Amino acid sequence: MLKFETEPLGQAIEVAGPLSAELMVATDAADTDFMVKLVDVYPNGYEALVNDGAFRLRYVEGFDRETRIQAGKPYSVTAKLWSTALVFNVGHRIAVHVSSSNFPRFERHTNTWTPVPSYDQSVKATNTVFLNGTSRMILPVAKVYSRERSK
Repeated sequence: MLKFETEPLGQAIEVAGPLSAELMVATDAADTDFMVKLVDVYPNGYEALVNDGAFRLRYVEGFDRETRIQAGKPYSVTAKLWSTALVFNVGHRIAVHVSSSNFPRFERHTNTWTPVPSYDQSVKATNTVFLNGTSRMILPVAKVYSRERSK
């Protein structure tokens, strides 16, 4: 799992609207999932899930068709995390977690193209998320509060 986290916030930040993660990814499997979570990290370390979303790589060319991907080839995908309205308070951190599983919230993926009769026949996938400026989290910032107001 990849975890990204801001420094503790010096000002409260209000986020309101649709959330999404634009990722440039690759895999060595026939198919795989990419899961993204937006997390509010409290000063004591507690992590509160704000929203999450998933993208199955076989739908890289649209949800109306399945596409066989090429191992190791970079693909651009967008995971939609629905919408939210939330204030990240002073001292909190904004975190993004990226993985290829979020069981039991989402069904497990066997990393195969065709269904298998048992999860015991799942295939290990080595997934890559490119961090060279081609992957990003989109947060609709509605307001950044002044230090005095956010206390």
